[in-house]
Amino acid sequence: MSGLAAVLAGRVAGNLHQWHGNFEVADVANAVEHAGWAFAHVDGWRATTKPEVLAAFGDALAFPEWYGANFDALNDCLSDLTVDTLLLWDGWGTLARGDEHAFTVMLDLLAEPTRGAGRFVVLLRGDGPELPGSVTSLD
Repeated sequence: MSGLAAVLAGRVAGNLHQWHGNFEVADVANAVEHAGWAFAHVDGWRATTKPEVLAAFGDALAFPEWYGANFDALNDCLSDLTVDTLLLWDGWGTLARGDEHAFTVMLDLLAEPTRGAGRFVVLLRGDGPELPGSVTSLD
């Protein structure tokens, strides 16, 4: 988990990373929480469409009831994060292949520097189409 450890220690720039760490979600959660961060997980194998992925982000990050499961609401809620949070997005490639436009917009939102009090990092785990340069590899 050395790439993950480097992210949690603040030794890796950026907040959007591709990672192929083959660890159980519970083990990743334990490492993240042990470092004092909040952990969230989105299963992109189950949430494959734009509406499903946006809803899954809301559920995983415990967004408030008013979260509208759209890009504007996602942006607003990410701005309100108050604790350091790491989100593991498994199976991101399903959305990237199925709705390239929605995936590109999602990456743009996730790549923005966190505006709230907490740091927000997303690990895109698994394979998919080639990612833009704003996404660094932890492998």
